[in-house]
Amino acid sequence: MSYSIENSIKGKVCLITGGTKGIGKECARQMAKMGAKVIVIGRHEKGLNEVEEELKLSSPESVAIKADISSLAEIKEMFLQVKNRFGTVDVLVNNAGTNIRTPAIEVTEEEWDTIINLNVKGAFFCSQEAAKLMDPGKVNKIINISSQYGHVGSSNRSVYCTSKGAVELLTKSLAVEWAPHILVNAVAPTFIETELTKGLFEDEKTRKSLLERIPLKRGGTVKEVVGAILYLASDLSNMTTGSSLLVDGGWTAGS
Repeated sequence: MSYSIENSIKGKVCLITGGTKGIGKECARQMAKMGAKVIVIGRHEKGLNEVEEELKLSSPESVAIKADISSLAEIKEMFLQVKNRFGTVDVLVNNAGTNIRTPAIEVTEEEWDTIINLNVKGAFFCSQEAAKLMDPGKVNKIINISSQYGHVGSSNRSVYCTSKGAVELLTKSLAVEWAPHILVNAVAPTFIETELTKGLFEDEKTRKSLLERIPLKRGGTVKEVVGAILYLASDLSNMTTGSSLLVDGGWTAGS
């Protein structure tokens, strides 16, 4: 019996939203190196062209598609392209997301819609369209990138926490409804050191405040989050559905 993550991802059609930077980009790289046919989704042409060129070095059939997943029309058009090119999706990673830090009393409708439409609406309708293409004779995977803030509250993040809490229950609901041929799980990271969080870690006061909440006393790495995604995408996790894998250094355990 093989216990290789790489062997069980090889040849699969893996679609990753928000795949031009950070966690999504590294996930795409590793899946391509393992022999998957990777589809990267993003909004910016330059980033898409760069990541597609890189992925094709490892996996020539990989492709990047421009789409804004806060728009249902663009989601449907994106999946039509996927259907025409690949015919199916084996693994969906709902990675695209955003946050706007605002005190709850000051949140605008525009800020609410921006966060909820990308983090929740996008994840739901990408899952719906992917499910239509997934082979009912196989074990398929949907992996939602959630957050520790889908499990605990935080000041100035009321809408973000709401969106990630929704992602957590979306994960459970779809897991129950779509079993046994689609397994749906979430990965919930703490603060991960990326270009987007660089400013937080460079500010000494903020860094100290964050690390005091994490029992492991450090931020997470992109590699550690991608490791969790690859496990859930592989056959090693075929008895796991409806779960949220916390990659938070113990933050929520102590909350």
